[in-house]
Amino acid sequence: MSQSNIDLPARLLLNLAPWRNAKAWHIAFSGGLDSTVLLHLLAKLAKTESLPPLSAIHVHHGLQSVADAWPDHCRSVCDALQVPLHVSRVQVQPGASLERAARDARYAAFVEVTRANEVLLTGQHRDDQAETLLFRLLRGAGVRGLSGMPRQRRLGKGYLLRPLLDATRADLEAYAAEHQLSWIEDPSNLNQHFSRNYLRHQVLPVLTARWPQAIASMARSAGHMGEAQGLLGELAQIDLSQASTPGDFDWLGLPSLELAPLEKLSDARQRNALSHWLEPLTNLPDRDHWSGWEDLRDATGDARPIWRLAEGELHRAGGRVWWLSGAWLRPPPAVGAWPDPALPRVLPDNGVLALTGQMPDGPLQIRYREGGEVMDLPGRGHRDLKRLLNESAVPLFVRGRLPLLYKGQQLLAVANLPGLDGSTADGWKLCWQPPSEDQGLS
Repeated sequence: MSQSNIDLPARLLLNLAPWRNAKAWHIAFSGGLDSTVLLHLLAKLAKTESLPPLSAIHVHHGLQSVADAWPDHCRSVCDALQVPLHVSRVQVQPGASLERAARDARYAAFVEVTRANEVLLTGQHRDDQAETLLFRLLRGAGVRGLSGMPRQRRLGKGYLLRPLLDATRADLEAYAAEHQLSWIEDPSNLNQHFSRNYLRHQVLPVLTARWPQAIASMARSAGHMGEAQGLLGELAQIDLSQASTPGDFDWLGLPSLELAPLEKLSDARQRNALSHWLEPLTNLPDRDHWSGWEDLRDATGDARPIWRLAEGELHRAGGRVWWLSGAWLRPPPAVGAWPDPALPRVLPDNGVLALTGQMPDGPLQIRYREGGEVMDLPGRGHRDLKRLLNESAVPLFVRGRLPLLYKGQQLLAVANLPGLDGSTADGWKLCWQPPSEDQGLS
């Protein structure tokens, strides 16, 4: 028995010390070796230590018939350890990567059970970290990817923790043998069609035969990369603080940055700052697909550049770059009559509209711009709406969804634009709360 195996419970407690005040600890319990050891360790520690309430979650993917027996196995293990078990049955969406689709379904189930001030514990260990590093290296990952699996990260409203990352698979096997634990052997783990299994069974044994410390060295490199990524994050925050200036259209509620401070940075610092900013919003492109950013950045003033990404689009307007997703990418449906202007009006796919102050005489209608609109302004006469929008520097992507208030064929007001949004003399104003849901923010 190795010295490291003897210290496994103590090391686990040390790694989890900052999280002892969490409301609950959920254990991701597949029934395999790693999660079985983690569950057993925590159940034993709970008898002598004051720990948050423990529970286990088993995700049943339904991808292979043999897996139908796994929930019963997990239930018997949890019953013996007196740990409550939740079984979550998920649908794995078909796609190019079955591994990724299953992972996405699994983590969606984890998010569902992990509430605020709760943590989900998973059993990944140092060998898994080495596999992750090697797998990402072969895919050409950057510093963020090569930092491997983080020890902790946000998960929905709670956190995901990997408290066994400094233990080896051999440590876990020795603990399981000592305590005569039984676990599930997933047949798919032998299928070397899956890249990680190929690395585990074919590549890493060759590496460790030549360099016995290879796994420890790779895990250490992942730690160095994690530290480097932290420094890049701090640099990004410095650069983003220069670009996160207030603008005239902050009321849109859209993420935006001032372009000029970004343009002063080197290309590498631009990519670093934007990656940091975009990471919570969308999947990021690899290094070879940043030409969309360069086209947007370098476009002439009268161009309408758009950089399309996985979960939305980056637009350029008014000296700023804007993140659009969800409802902002769909033209709002027509609205029509406003029967009771005293009540706020929900606009399909376009937020909420309200009139404040003395109500104008009706009947009133809500429309969107089609072109050719004219507005009669006190002291200025008839003015083209297009020119008025240009004078107000309204971003082009907003113009087609700005609510317009009509009485018959007369354009009375344009929501939210000072001087155009109502009547000072009559004491009313048209106020628009743009769409805030389905923005793609996480």
